Amino acid sequence: MKIFIMSDMEGVCGVVSHDEWVTPQGRYYAEGKELLTLEVNAAIEGFAAAGATEFVVADGHGYGGINNLLLDKRAQFLRGPLPGPYPFMLDASFDAMAWVGQHAKASTECAQMAHTGWFDVIDYRINDISVGEFGQMAMCGAELGVRSIFGAGDEAFTVEAAELVQGIETVSIKRGILPGSGEECTVDQYKDRNNGAIHLHPEIARERIRQGAERAMRRFVENREQFALLQLASPFHREVRYRSNGTNEPHTKVSEHPDSVIGLLNTKLQLKK
Repeated sequence: MKIFIMSDMEGVCGVVSHDEWVTPQGRYYAEGKELLTLEVNAAIEGFAAAGATEFVVADGHGYGGINNLLLDKRAQFLRGPLPGPYPFMLDASFDAMAWVGQHAKASTECAQMAHTGWFDVIDYRINDISVGEFGQMAMCGAELGVRSIFGAGDEAFTVEAAELVQGIETVSIKRGILPGSGEECTVDQYKDRNNGAIHLHPEIARERIRQGAERAMRRFVENREQFALLQLASPFHREVRYRSNGTNEPHTKVSEHPDSVIGLLNTKLQLKK
């Protein structure tokens, strides 16, 4: 049983703020990478306990988030150029996919460090479905026939994942505390807006992740159709709304693809006329 694990940093328990914890210049960046890697290891332990035998861990954090010296030795480590071509080496050879350290999509209320790609995005839609980084990859998986079975991150992310993918197993390890979408903010204002959260202790979070991953894997082995494949209907249209960066005004970009959501995600966005 082969599992593709997508990882990110902002949704990790104990990762407190953006600039200090998830950027190379941040004074707690090394600690943030360790916390993420230990959460990934916890998920691998859970998946393995329920029968998974092969793991590829994709480092999906732009600056890099996995400390591969601490990574479970059963895992293969994948790091490529970001943003790279979708779907980041995911293919139909995988049985299932999972997320660890995932944050909610842009403009989500009570979500810590919510964004989609970067903090300049207000809303990202594919065929008029609002998605974040999770939704984009879940759609890629659906096109390839790979089911999304597990996700760990902040509470707002787990709600987002459950609403998009019926049956997905989720684990919440912290919750954001600030209401409102932040649409009125500039890029820098929005980046700093959502750092507040209430966290579990990291050891408790990792135990819950291990247990959740094991539950997901056992359910998948029992009947993989418990985890819905997103229904995708071509043609595909993408529309992304951007906030002001202090210089440029808010604007919208679009792209189209006749028959592939993966193709759509790899097309260049153009200003909407």
